[in-house]
Amino acid sequence: MKIAVISDIHGNLPALETVTADIEQWQPDCVVVDGDIVNRGPLSREALEWVLARHESDDWQLVRGNHEDYILECAAANGRITGPEYEVQQFAYWAYRQVADYVPILANMPDQFSVCAPDGSELRVMHGSMRDNRDGVYPQTTDTELRTQIAPAPRIFVTGHTHRPLIREIDGTTVVNIGSVGAPFDGDRQLSYGRFTWTAAAGWQPEIVRLPYDFARVEQDYAHSGFLEGAGPLAQLMLVELRRAGGLVYRWATRYQDAVMAGQISMEESVRAVLEDEDLRPYRGAPGWTVD
Repeated sequence: MKIAVISDIHGNLPALETVTADIEQWQPDCVVVDGDIVNRGPLSREALEWVLARHESDDWQLVRGNHEDYILECAAANGRITGPEYEVQQFAYWAYRQVADYVPILANMPDQFSVCAPDGSELRVMHGSMRDNRDGVYPQTTDTELRTQIAPAPRIFVTGHTHRPLIREIDGTTVVNIGSVGAPFDGDRQLSYGRFTWTAAAGWQPEIVRLPYDFARVEQDYAHSGFLEGAGPLAQLMLVELRRAGGLVYRWATRYQDAVMAGQISMEESVRAVLEDEDLRPYRGAPGWTVD
């Protein structure tokens, strides 16, 4: 039995095409897409349609992530959010406008996928944890915390969300964070996904696969899709996140989100202030903002 699990595509079509080709060569029995197909990247509609086509043709299994939930929240708001609150969420509203006609499909995606091997051992796929799809498993997560995140514990617990791959053993369960196809945050630009093989002799064997893809093409997608212009200032940080393979939105939020919401600083000013950080200088520039 062979299971492939991909996660956190975030509208990165070149990376999705690359991982699909690798999966097709490996020929698994099942492919699971573990959420965050859309949002936080330039081609949400194209990525979603790619995945839905393979759901129809090859029975790819779909799990809803928190960024699908963000799209549903935008749909429920029905344009009522304005001012700083809208500006903070502008990237999600931009993605929502790309995929609005697929909202019923996103709403019907399940929260998890499970499959049992012939010996009865379960492989379970969740976007975050059993508690919530925004509840991530990190390298620094304590054993005590991890036990609550996976309970009731299967033999293999597969997660994404954090964009940081890891394999960890706890109490007879192998916890695998498969990382991100579209935006890795572990310092390695190569996409990551999970392969899981079961044999009667060895049981479940997990593997995290890393692959290069056409990075220059996705940078052009940021520019040509209208994402950088239409998704608000946070889109600039998301491009720099992609370049450095490391998260930045949390850095911005801890420093400036409250001030932006209070009207003390504009979104654009706050993002430009983050981009002034010395460690980000090598990653700035066209097609994003030029910061002098």
